[in-house]
Amino acid sequence: TTIQFGLPIDAAVNIIVYDLQGRVAAELINDIKTAGYHSIIWNASNHSSGMYFVKMMTSEFTKTQKLMLVKF
Repeated sequence: TTIQFGLPIDAAVNIIVYDLQGRVAAELINDIKTAGYHSIIWNASNHSSGMYFVKMMTSEFTKTQKLMLVKF
């Protein structure tokens, strides 16, 4: 699963994936990124199908999105 995001300025970025119970499923990034568009890959092969939440945090911004993981 590829997660894309853009930054207007250089910033410390933390992106964490949570399951429905609020447990951390994966910490995808905890690093300083430059301004611009970025993408990261979440290898969810060891996670079950279902609903997850992806939370992106910087010092100026926090956003949470739902993500549906469907395995075939």
